[in-house]
Amino acid sequence: MASENQTGVAAFFLLGLSEDSELQPFLFGLFLTMYLVTVLGNLLIILAISSDSHLHTPMYFFLSNLSFTDICFSTTTVPKMLVNIQTQSKSLSYTGCLTQVCFVLMFAGVENFLLAAMAYDRYVAICHPLRYTVIMNSYLCGLLILLSLFISLVDALLHSLMVLRLSFCADLEIPHFFCELAQVIKLACSNTLINGILVYLITSIYSTVPLLGIVFSYIKIVSSILSMPSAGGMYKAFSTCGSHLSVVFLFYGTAFGVYISSAVTHSSKNLAVASVMYTVVPPMMNPFIYSLRNRDMQGALQKLFWRISSFS
Repeated sequence: MASENQTGVAAFFLLGLSEDSELQPFLFGLFLTMYLVTVLGNLLIILAISSDSHLHTPMYFFLSNLSFTDICFSTTTVPKMLVNIQTQSKSLSYTGCLTQVCFVLMFAGVENFLLAAMAYDRYVAICHPLRYTVIMNSYLCGLLILLSLFISLVDALLHSLMVLRLSFCADLEIPHFFCELAQVIKLACSNTLINGILVYLITSIYSTVPLLGIVFSYIKIVSSILSMPSAGGMYKAFSTCGSHLSVVFLFYGTAFGVYISSAVTHSSKNLAVASVMYTVVPPMMNPFIYSLRNRDMQGALQKLFWRISSFS
């Protein structure tokens, strides 16, 4: 195959989930619905938290940032896929592909660190309740958000810049609905050893450190809860962690599922479907998890709906 440098690459071609023309209207309707539910659900969470002074606490501050990240994460991939289905075009410019790679990595990283920060917040609230307001002050909360964004941005830019040094072959078809870093690297004709080492090294650190922080926090939380004298106190403590644990299992469970799928199957379509479970489903489900399992959030949403209806 002919090799061309990065400046000569006109576009990549996203093959999507299926090439069956009869299936395209169904996929368009399905992903449009999922995207609208994701944006509307997370936007309602943000508006409910910002409009209710009782929810101006570190836990809900992190939750509102998580909702905003979910909106951005979905917006990075789904709208382009919808446009491609509607226009029956599969092309994505070289610049657009690298931009998508960068933003997917950044928002996935921010969500990863936000879940760890939320676990730490629950650890302080349950294990050190008397010092909670002192430890989880506005300065620390803002610093955690900025650090999450900074580390994720540096990671995303590093991978994107490393892709810039690669030369690509004539066959630029990506068997996905978005530009995934691993798939882009596979298309390169030049040596990708450094890129591969960087991906495995950073991904290992990047995913292990926050996950270990979450596990450590919950070990301490469970230990503290089990030492509580009353069953009511134990239930109340567990209930404050239920929603976060559900989101953690959904996020890391789907990510682990994608990793297992890539290891045991060579079918590009199966990998594409697995990637949908990781990039589209968690951002859509998170608002339902927090609104259905959280009475404070239910109350805030009811107040928000009442205010909206009173204006109409």
